[in-house]
Amino acid sequence: MGLDLPSEKTEGVLGLLRTYRPPAGVADELLDPNGAVRPVWRSFLTHLSKLSANDIAQRFSRGDQYLRDAGVFFRQYGEQEAIEREWPLSHVPVLIDANEWQEIADGLIQRAELLEDVVADLYGPNRLVAEGFLPACMVGRSPEWLRPLVGVTPRSGKFLHFLAFEIGRGPDGRWWVLGDRTQAPSGAGFALENRVATGRVFNDFYARANVQRLAGFFRRFRDQLQALREETDSRVAILTPGLMNDTYFEHAYIARYLGFMLLEGEDLTVENGNLMVRTVAGLRPVNVLWRRLDAAWSDPLELDERSRLGTPGLVEAVRSGSVTMINALGAGILETRALLAFLPRICEAWKGEALKLPNIATWWCGDESARDYVMQNAGQMMISRALSTGLPFETSADNVIAGRFTGENGQSLAEWIAAKGNTLVGQEAVTLSTTPACIDGTLVPRPMSLRVFLARTAEGWEVMSGGFARIGNSDDASAIAMQSGGSAADVWVVGGQSTRSDTLLQHPDAPYLRSQPGVLPSRAADNLFWLGRYVERAEGAIRLLRAYHARLAETDDPNSPLVSAAAAFLGGKGVDPTEPVPESLHAMLTSAVFSASKVRDRFSVDGWLALNDLAETTEKMRATAVAGDDAAHAMGILLRKITGFSGLVHENMYRFTGWRFLGIGRSLERAMAMADLLAVFTADDAPEGALELILEVGDSSMSMNRRYTVSVSPVPVLDLLALDTKNPRSILYQLNEMKDHLSVLPGADRYGQLSDLSRSMLEVHTSLSVSTPETLTTEELNALSARISSLSDGLSTAYIR
Repeated sequence: MGLDLPSEKTEGVLGLLRTYRPPAGVADELLDPNGAVRPVWRSFLTHLSKLSANDIAQRFSRGDQYLRDAGVFFRQYGEQEAIEREWPLSHVPVLIDANEWQEIADGLIQRAELLEDVVADLYGPNRLVAEGFLPACMVGRSPEWLRPLVGVTPRSGKFLHFLAFEIGRGPDGRWWVLGDRTQAPSGAGFALENRVATGRVFNDFYARANVQRLAGFFRRFRDQLQALREETDSRVAILTPGLMNDTYFEHAYIARYLGFMLLEGEDLTVENGNLMVRTVAGLRPVNVLWRRLDAAWSDPLELDERSRLGTPGLVEAVRSGSVTMINALGAGILETRALLAFLPRICEAWKGEALKLPNIATWWCGDESARDYVMQNAGQMMISRALSTGLPFETSADNVIAGRFTGENGQSLAEWIAAKGNTLVGQEAVTLSTTPACIDGTLVPRPMSLRVFLARTAEGWEVMSGGFARIGNSDDASAIAMQSGGSAADVWVVGGQSTRSDTLLQHPDAPYLRSQPGVLPSRAADNLFWLGRYVERAEGAIRLLRAYHARLAETDDPNSPLVSAAAAFLGGKGVDPTEPVPESLHAMLTSAVFSASKVRDRFSVDGWLALNDLAETTEKMRATAVAGDDAAHAMGILLRKITGFSGLVHENMYRFTGWRFLGIGRSLERAMAMADLLAVFTADDAPEGALELILEVGDSSMSMNRRYTVSVSPVPVLDLLALDTKNPRSILYQLNEMKDHLSVLPGADRYGQLSDLSRSMLEVHTSLSVSTPETLTTEELNALSARISSLSDGLSTAYIR
C-alpha cells in the first residue's frame, strides 16, 4: 500500500495504521488511488505519530467530556420509546484540501441557484411541467407540493435561504450529490459542537493547522436574517417542533448561539394577517421565522389538520407578506427523490451548462425507456418510491437494494416495476468512500458521507467551510445514519488563505449599538415560573425529610409524636416518608428538568447539567438509602446540590424578565410552604420539639440564637420565619421579593392604576405586613397560604396567555 508515514517510530494508533485497508474499488479520504497518503493528511499524521496510545485515549476522552458537559444529545427512536443519546463523536476529523473544497463549493452554489429557480417555477408559472421537463404526476402527487402556496411570492423574493447537501465521493474519486435538504435542514449546530470538541482533542495541532473557521459563516447568515426584518421592532425566531424532536438540542443551541427566540407553534398567533408571538408584554411581531418544522405540520388550518405543532393561519401570514419563512413553505418538494432524474437536463436547458457537481444517477420509472433500463440493471440498483424524500443509503422498507425483492402473491420484480412505474425510481447503488475512524484503538476505514451547509447572505450563497461527516458503524453504507448507530466527525478544510479567529461579534469598525430588549414568550415565562416552583418545592421536601430522618434516628421510634407529626405533614404534601428517598421527590426534580428542557435556549449549560445531576443523584440514592441516619445523610448531599444549583442560577442569570418569573415561582413556593409549616408546627397542639424542627427546616436556628435571648417559643419563631424582612426564609421577605418582581413586569400598572395581579399582591403583602406574631394563628396562616397560592392563578391570567 505504501503509506507515506513519518520516519519517526510510530506508536499507538499510528503503528496500527499499517493494517489500514480500504475495501477494493472504494475511494478513501486518507489514501489516494495509488495507496499513498493524501498531502492534506500528512501533517496530521505526523502529529499523531508523536502520540502514544494512552495520549490519544486521553485526548478522545477530553472531547467526549466536553460534549457531556455541554449537554449535547440527539433523540434516538426505538420500537418502544425515544431516548436521549449522547452525541456520538468520531474523534478523527475528515481533512479536505481547500482547493478541492472550492470545487465542491462552486458546484453546490450552482445547484442552490438551480433549485431556487425550480421551486420558484413550481409555485409560479410552472414552465417545467408545461414544457415537458417534469412529469405533472410527480409534482401533483407529491405530499410536499403544497397547493395553498401556489402563486405566493415570498416576502424576501427568495424561496431558499439555508440549505444542506449530502455528498459522497464515488469510486472514481469524484464528489456526487446524494440528496438535497431544503425542507428544514438540520445539523449546523452539531457541526459547531463537533468543531469545538475535535478542536479540544487536537488543540495543539488545530491552532496551527490553517483550518478554515466556521463562526464567520454564521455571523453573515445571522446578519442577513436581521436585515430581512425590515421593521426594527420585529423579531427573528426559530420555529421548533418541540422537545421530542430528534434534533431539539440543535434548535436550542443555534437559538442561543445566534441570539434568536426559540418558539413552538403554540407561541405564535396570526392577527389581521400578521404573525405575532405571545409574550408577557402582549403580542409582538415576528417578521422572520427560521422553520425547523416540516411545512405540512406548520398550519393545521390550511395544510395538515392533524397537526398539533403548527400555528393556525401561518399560511395566511405568508400569503399576506408579513413574514419571511426560512425556507419557504413548500420548498420540501425539492427533496423528492425522483427530481434527481431531471435536474441534469433542467440545468443544461435553463443554465446552459452541465451540473458541476453531479447527483447520483437516477431513473424515473414512469418513462418507458428509463423503466426498461432499470429492469435490465436492477441487480446494480436501489429501487425506491419516487416521491420519497429520504437519502439513498438510508434503510427503508420502501427500498429494494441490488435486486433483492419479495413481492406479494408471487409478483416478480419486473411485474412490480411495470405496475408501479411512475411511482418508482431506480438509482445507482451507493458506494461511499471511506475515512479513518478509531475503533477500539485501531484506525479502520469506515463509509462516510458529508453534510455541507449553504446560507444566503448579503453577498449571495456562502458555503460553510466544513460541515460534518456521518460515519458508519460498520462496512455497511446504510448504517451511517445516527438513528442506525452511526457517528459524526468534524470536517476540516485545510489551506487556502491564512485563517484567523472569527466570532459572532460586531466588526470593531462598526458603530456600537446596544441590542434591542429581548421579549419573553408566554410559554417560556410559564416554564421558568414552574421551574422555580418545582426546585423550591423539592428543596423544601429535602429539608423536611432530613429533619424527619434525623429525629427518627434519634428516637428509633416512628410513632413518637414529633416523628409522627413530620410524617403526617410530608404525607399531606404527597411525600411518602416511609421511602428513604421518596419517588415523589424524584418526580419533583423530573418536572423541574422538563420545565428547564422547554427553555434550553434561555438556560445556561452549567445550570442544565447541575439540574440533571441532581435528578440522577436522587434516582441513584433511591436504590441504596436506608431510613434514619443514612437517609438524613443522603438528604444532606441533595440539599448541597440543590442549593448549589439555585446559587448558580441566581448568581449567573441575566436579570431579564425570564429571571423574574423564575424568582416569582421560587418565592411563591417558599412563602406558601413556610406558611403551611408554621400553621402546623406552631399550633397549640404541636408536639414537643416542633419549634426546633421548623427552625432547622427554615435554616434559621443560628439566627434564632443570635437574635432572641428568650427561650424558643411560638412568638419569636413566628416573628423570625413569618415577619422578619431580613430573613430570606421568612414569608414577608419572599413576599417583598415577589412584589418587587411583579412591579417591573409589563402591565403592572396601567395609566397609574394597579393591575388586578398587582392589587392582589399588595393586599397579601399588606395584610402580612401589619400582622404581629400574636395574630398569626393557625387559621390565619392557612388563609395566608391560600391567598399566596391564588397569586399563581392571577399570574397565569395576566401573563401566560
